[in-house]
Amino acid sequence: MGAKSAAKRVALEVLGWTLVVGGIAALVLPGPGLLALFAGLAVLSQQYEWAERRLEPVKAKAFQTAADGVRTWPRIIASVIAGCLVIACGVLWFLQPAAPQWWPVRDSWWLFGGPWAGVTLVLSGIVALALIVYSYRNFRGVDDDELDRRARVHD
Repeated sequence: MGAKSAAKRVALEVLGWTLVVGGIAALVLPGPGLLALFAGLAVLSQQYEWAERRLEPVKAKAFQTAADGVRTWPRIIASVIAGCLVIACGVLWFLQPAAPQWWPVRDSWWLFGGPWAGVTLVLSGIVALALIVYSYRNFRGVDDDELDRRARVHD
């Protein structure tokens, strides 16, 4: 194995595992958890059979979740509002205004994380809104049988 192919393998490993761990974290934290988990497994499936076996069930669940998110207008509106709120919080974090009078703990805990936390919040909100648009365009009005068919099709 050459140095170039070894470096590529290490880079894919790091990327795949980062996406898997981030996806698992985002299942309980704000973020596109299933999408990141699917992407990580897709990268790892190039090198590991166990990842390839787990790829299809995660893909099917990600498609189902995307379709459920745009099934009704109240869900779409709530998702768009949530994405915009995440962006607004990110702008607030980035601007770092002074702690308000009602803040009950030390001022250093106000908007903890600094401007870079704001940048990541804005990027997360943009990704969330983009995923809502993607889900709307690709999964709105699609029945469960069609979702299963799409999940089984290999790109």
